Amino acid sequence: MLPALKSDALSLADVLRSCLGAILGEPNRLALPPVDNAVVLLVDGLGADLLKSRSGHARALSAALTSKSVIESGFPTTTAAALASLTTGVAPGQHGLVGYTVLDPANDRVVNQLSGWDDKLDPFTWQGVPTLFETAAAQGIEAVAIGPERYLDTGFTHAVLRGARYIPAASITDRMSRALAELKKPGRHLVYVYVPELDQAAHAHGADSAEWIRALENLDAAAATLTAALGRRDGLLVTADHGLLDIPQHSHVLLEGPLLDGVRFIAGEPRCLQLHVEPGTDVDALAERWREVEGHRAWIATRAEAVEAGWFGEVRPEVLPRIGDLLVAARKSIAYYDGRLANPHGRGMVGQHGSWSPAELRVPLLRFGAFGQ
Repeated sequence: MLPALKSDALSLADVLRSCLGAILGEPNRLALPPVDNAVVLLVDGLGADLLKSRSGHARALSAALTSKSVIESGFPTTTAAALASLTTGVAPGQHGLVGYTVLDPANDRVVNQLSGWDDKLDPFTWQGVPTLFETAAAQGIEAVAIGPERYLDTGFTHAVLRGARYIPAASITDRMSRALAELKKPGRHLVYVYVPELDQAAHAHGADSAEWIRALENLDAAAATLTAALGRRDGLLVTADHGLLDIPQHSHVLLEGPLLDGVRFIAGEPRCLQLHVEPGTDVDALAERWREVEGHRAWIATRAEAVEAGWFGEVRPEVLPRIGDLLVAARKSIAYYDGRLANPHGRGMVGQHGSWSPAELRVPLLRFGAFGQ
């Protein structure tokens, strides 16, 4: 049986939309009270399970973590898809960023949705759903995004953060300071703060590493300073785009032979492959081969099966070809790589994500200031 998101479950798509509703004084899915200013602090890779297990290193944040302060990221559990869902308020089947790498059907190639934007891929048409920042600006609300300078003018930023004024800030502490400065200005503000440091440390060293713990402690200290300075009409939500698992190299599965017969492109990421096949390939037969070999440790679904199960939400016709003909989502602690390559991309990563495990899917939703009362 294929996994599926609960139809009534709160997800990342509800977070920024509810914050905007709170500023406008409107009912919202998170039942947030009316505020003048709302801040969403997005910590890349900080799954709810990770925060709970490392609570001693994040006392300010973990103090707000309860059984009711956990939501689902959405599928796939990868940054490009999750952040687009956060900032548009819709599922990947609508906004179109359906994976880490995806098929660009018009140009017959696989493109990286975070860093692979070029003159053949227009962020304003590839992701055509209005962002919640654009909606906020149209309502007279100042929309601000705060993050590292390297993301100031990227295709991904134009796709998912358009409508927000981007403020570059180098460190986690600097970003919190800039957020607080925005809150002190006259008017109403919708502020998004992005923290990639934990995810980067996990990819390079793992979530059990000293580097990851240090990044968590830095985050907790900076967040504590921000929460202490919030005004009476300021609300703060802390969440994440996904969680992750440490996958050692001995758990890497190198693919070759019949499992790749007829496969033209391998997209997605190691814990959630999206296979695009050559014309004329029998996808159902390929799916059966995969189920025979890997069905005990992965969910195998054709595109039609995944769409029917609601993996991507309602899918627009122009988005459908971007989804793999066959999806392979790891359910054990493994990662898949193209064994035909001498050095498959990404094999050096320790922390990984993309699939359906609770460690990847469950993210915190921590409420502070006016949202925590």
